[in-house]
Amino acid sequence: QVQLVESGGGLVQAGGSLRLACAASERSFGSYTVGWFRQVPGMEREFVASISWPFGVTAYTDSVKGRFTISRDNAKNTAFLQMNSLKPEDTAVYYCAAVNGPMTQVASGYNFWGQGTQVTVSS
Repeated sequence: QVQLVESGGGLVQAGGSLRLACAASERSFGSYTVGWFRQVPGMEREFVASISWPFGVTAYTDSVKGRFTISRDNAKNTAFLQMNSLKPEDTAVYYCAAVNGPMTQVASGYNFWGQGTQVTVSS
C-alpha cells in the first residue's frame, strides 16, 4: 500500500509560481506511473499531468502545456509539479496519484491517492 502526501500548495497572485511535491511511503514508488489531478467543488476531478516509469515520458492537459512541468526524483520517492504563470482558473485542490501500470489520463486508472493540497490563484 503506497501512501502519498502532497505539499506546496498555497495562495499566489496570477503570474506567480508554486511547486507541489508528492512524497511516497514506499521505495517501489519509483516504478509507478504518477499523475497530478485537480478538482474544484461541483466538478469532476481533472487530469493535469502524468509521468511514466521507467522512461519518464510526460503528458499534460492542453490548458497547462508550457506552464506546468511534472518531474520525479526516484531516489527520494518524490514527484513534483512545477506550476508557472499561474492563472485564476488554476485554482483547485491538487491531488497526486500513482499506479503500478501504464500511463493514463483517467482518474479511475490510479489506485493510490494523496489527500490533496489547495492551490488558490488570485487575480
